[in-house]
Amino acid sequence: MSEKNTGWHPLTEDELPQLQRFVEANPEYWRVVMGCEPPADAARQIFDDRPPAGWPWTGTSVVALRDAAGAIAAMAGIIEGLFAPDVWHVGLFITAGRLHGTGASAEAYASLERRMRSSGARWVRLGVVVGNARAERFWEKMGFLEVRRRYGIEVEGRECDLRVMVKPLSGGRLDDYLAVVARDRPD
Repeated sequence: MSEKNTGWHPLTEDELPQLQRFVEANPEYWRVVMGCEPPADAARQIFDDRPPAGWPWTGTSVVALRDAAGAIAAMAGIIEGLFAPDVWHVGLFITAGRLHGTGASAEAYASLERRMRSSGARWVRLGVVVGNARAERFWEKMGFLEVRRRYGIEVEGRECDLRVMVKPLSGGRLDDYLAVVARDRPD
């Protein structure tokens, strides 16, 4: 997988069948976090996902990185301007299982981060389900720092504990981030 071949592109509603096939071919997230296979409408749920009522945000997108053959190799759900104009949130990030262990996930995330930074992100945040050890290690390796934990959060109908993690971009500091996003301050 190489960014120079395709780069990240927003998916459209017409591409939901491709996204659903990708999700079904790469069910690890649902198995680990939900204890089940992806639902038949997983792509629609991903595409329609929005922050809870009352949370400020400026936009959402589902983006995909395609391999040289044109197949989806990675996807991400992004929320722009979550809580503050220059805070972006990665709601879901999945790389094709066939690429795990090759360094492709880190390469894909690095290119996504460059895309977010060039679009104005100063900080990237995400929530990792406690116990999803592979994801926890991956995000730590990508430079994310835990700022707090949230307990008993509903994730797709299942109660989970989350590690809220943040990565400063473009010289941003965690103290600056926590001054802007008070809800993520440690208890």
